Amino acid sequence: MGRNGEEGLKGPELLDNPTEQSDRAIAEEDLERAHLYALLARVLAEPMGDETLEVVRAIEGKSDGNELGGAFAALGTVAVRTPRGSAEDEYSALFYGDGARGELLPYASYYLTGFLLEKPLANLRGDMAALGIQTSGISKEPEDHIACLCEIMHGLITGAFNEPASLETQKKFFMTHMAPWAGQFFTDLEGAESATLYMPVGTIGRLFMAIEAQAFELAA
Repeated sequence: MGRNGEEGLKGPELLDNPTEQSDRAIAEEDLERAHLYALLARVLAEPMGDETLEVVRAIEGKSDGNELGGAFAALGTVAVRTPRGSAEDEYSALFYGDGARGELLPYASYYLTGFLLEKPLANLRGDMAALGIQTSGISKEPEDHIACLCEIMHGLITGAFNEPASLETQKKFFMTHMAPWAGQFFTDLEGAESATLYMPVGTIGRLFMAIEAQAFELAA
């Protein structure tokens, strides 16, 4: 993703210093949201390589009754015992499949219409254009891929596309393009037959989508 034709952002690389994207201060709770969106974008955009696995292995969570903390702890634990080859094989089984299609299709169009490249994608592209967000052409995935949407949310929060978006803008984008289907996708990922490393990713995503939806509703 990029703004005005610039080279595409790599949202996960922004995990360390997202405040560098804008001169405007970003609240700590919003930085935490941005970090989580960036993490989800990173692990869902492509198979986890050695660098990504090291990031995930370093994740700390607490199994103290907090479901989200427990999911983070589980992800870090599973990643420690997952070699790169196994992570790549799992990603391929989940999203690529063996010549036909993977176990899951992580696209808004598919979840909302049953088909790829449908109206939800066209609507998304229209809203991206209105926000000044353009694809770089680096990724071959349609923009309604879950990783792309997480990256856009990260950019709206941190100001990666221009300046931090207002809460109203974030809410409109989330409620339009993620809330109707992303929670179900993460639920499906959590329960996918091929998911081991990605099972806690599904849990994290499911819980985070619910937290975001509730927070945006309360902010109305």
